Amino acid sequence: MLAWAAENNRVLVTHDLKTMPKFAYERVAAGQPMPGVIAIPKDLPIGQAIEEMHTVIECLDQGECSAQVIHLPL
Repeated sequence: MLAWAAENNRVLVTHDLKTMPKFAYERVAAGQPMPGVIAIPKDLPIGQAIEEMHTVIECLDQGECSAQVIHLPL
């Protein structure tokens, strides 16, 4: 999934907090492109998750998420 996201310049949104951040950081350490990951815990209420994602989208310029894992809630 991270390779596809990188090829298509897409930020990945995931509930997989155990493995996805680790794989994302491994891509960065290997010098591979990683446009960003937004990690959302499954127990975060959907309304709060939407508000938090909206904040992230509004506050970051294109590309500022690159090589980062953003954990919600902020």
